[in-house]
Amino acid sequence: PLCIKLHSLSPFPDARCQWNVWVPRDISGMTNSCVVIPCTFMYPSAVKPYRGIHGIWYYGQPYPQLFPPVVFKSRTDVVHESYKGRTKLLGDLYQRNCTLQISNVGAEHSGRYYFRADLGGANMYTFPDFAELKVLDQPNIDVPEEIVSDESLELTCYAPDNCPDMTPEIQWMYTDYLPDPEFSTDYLEESNTAVLSNTLTFTPRPMHNGQLLGCRVYYPNTTLVYERLISLDIKYAPRSVWVNVSSEVMEGSSVTLHCEVDSNPPSRISWMFGDEELLWETAANVTLSLEDVTPANEGVYTCVGDNGYGIMNTSLYLAVKYPPREPLVNDSMTVLEGTSLALHCITQASPAATLTWLKDGELVGTITADELSVLEIMEITPQGDGLYRCLAENEHGRASSSLNITVEYAPVLLEESKCTVVREGVQCVCIATGNPEPTIEFFLPALNITINETDGRYNFYTHTDGHTSTGMIKLRPKGDRLDNGGPAVNVHCSISNMYGRESILLELQQEKKYLMAVIVGTIGGVAVIAFIIAAVRYVGQNNKKENGSSRQDVVLDNPALYYSAVKKDKQNLRKKVLKTELLGSKFNSILEETTGEEGDYQPVVSMAGLERRELNYAALEFIGARPREGTLGRGDDGGNYTEIKSK
Repeated sequence: PLCIKLHSLSPFPDARCQWNVWVPRDISGMTNSCVVIPCTFMYPSAVKPYRGIHGIWYYGQPYPQLFPPVVFKSRTDVVHESYKGRTKLLGDLYQRNCTLQISNVGAEHSGRYYFRADLGGANMYTFPDFAELKVLDQPNIDVPEEIVSDESLELTCYAPDNCPDMTPEIQWMYTDYLPDPEFSTDYLEESNTAVLSNTLTFTPRPMHNGQLLGCRVYYPNTTLVYERLISLDIKYAPRSVWVNVSSEVMEGSSVTLHCEVDSNPPSRISWMFGDEELLWETAANVTLSLEDVTPANEGVYTCVGDNGYGIMNTSLYLAVKYPPREPLVNDSMTVLEGTSLALHCITQASPAATLTWLKDGELVGTITADELSVLEIMEITPQGDGLYRCLAENEHGRASSSLNITVEYAPVLLEESKCTVVREGVQCVCIATGNPEPTIEFFLPALNITINETDGRYNFYTHTDGHTSTGMIKLRPKGDRLDNGGPAVNVHCSISNMYGRESILLELQQEKKYLMAVIVGTIGGVAVIAFIIAAVRYVGQNNKKENGSSRQDVVLDNPALYYSAVKKDKQNLRKKVLKTELLGSKFNSILEETTGEEGDYQPVVSMAGLERRELNYAALEFIGARPREGTLGRGDDGGNYTEIKSK
């Protein structure tokens, strides 16, 4: 059928052509009271109800397929357990009235409620419009965003009146201290929802800031009572500014300046020193701490409080007694040797300070009782390099300032530079001081070779410690002796920096010492040889004495016995020679530990050589011996002899 747009009191422009519902968008109720949600729905005129008109209220979601909680259902009593016994339909669905009442509401019932019309068959429709319920546990108080002192103030308390079974009443609490309070009641109804209100009117003062006010809502003939308290936040300009009294302090001490401002909101409190703002903070009080006070801190200090509603300030005077201020001296400097300097020291003190110049802790110059002291240094030397300190003193204390003077100069060779004979050969060391630190090179004229840090030959090594540089090379391999015909040492050391260069021939300072070691070793060897010869002669003398005492009377019946005695003396001699060899080895060790050189001692006679000499020159005489058969013969001179064979 043709849909005709209706112009009537109906809220639906073309009610015959569409599904529509009307519910209040927002509605509220007090906890444990009841709430009635007004509801009217429409459906197309072409739709004919089949087996009656039924309705369903859902909570939270409008779509049945999402299984939202069922609040009310006209066909059955099956609802969500949180709504059992709490809901009933006040409207007549055949009159298109779907008004719902929920009793004994709680906070868990706050949310959105959707209505679904069921006209039978496929004619079912869930309306997307919803009513949002707010369950309150205390009344609302309408408080202005800003409450200003001495300006009229209105506070309104609201209570919902959407339960037909009970009507609320409103009372204000804690109003006895208010100046001339006024009360008025009003009833507001909009979109079939009702709100009861009560307005309190008065003029606040700064003294009311922070005071409590309360609104009570109750239902007569019930135990339901609801209260809400608020604290008055009354804005007012600074009423007072309190600071310390004027005072005197010593320089170097600490002083605290305290300022309190009574205002609301808290003021922006600032401490001013003249036109300079030293500190600011938004608070009820602010403390300015001055550490290590100086004369510059003396003067008028002003505390200013400003919170936008007004401004107020208070001042005090701070006097400072002080020892000398930190002296002003020259900046640290770098100068060339021979430069003349004038160091200035300026300070302020009361009374006047004595100024003293110290260098590395030692007094230099004269003591001056004035604001200015000048230390003159004529033609500075490297020894003038160091820390210079100006000390200012008076009866109240002392202060000082320092500066560094760095003296730059050409390199200077130190006398420790030399060449030395070591076990590995010849070691040359070159040590120089200078600023900037010197660069060291070695030059070998005989080979026309320059050795520096870029040349890895000759074990070149360099080291810098402060302004002192050390260079070292080794020239000859181990075992190559100077006294064995090697070439003479001829090494030049070159030292340089940006201010100069110098080349010096390094002397072989240890050659005499080495020669002395050789001489001592030679003398020691001769002494050992003499000792061995004496020992041999001593043994021979003893043998002669023993043989000579019986030469005329003894007849060697058995020559082998006499040879045995000689052999025994030979063994004693071997022991003495071995002992001499050990002494020689010990001498070599002592010489090496003392001079760093290997000893040259070699034993004069070895045991093997001694035995060879004895075999070559051994001779025996037999005086009056009886010859054995087959062994005696007579020489040409008529003497007896015996043949000895060596196996």
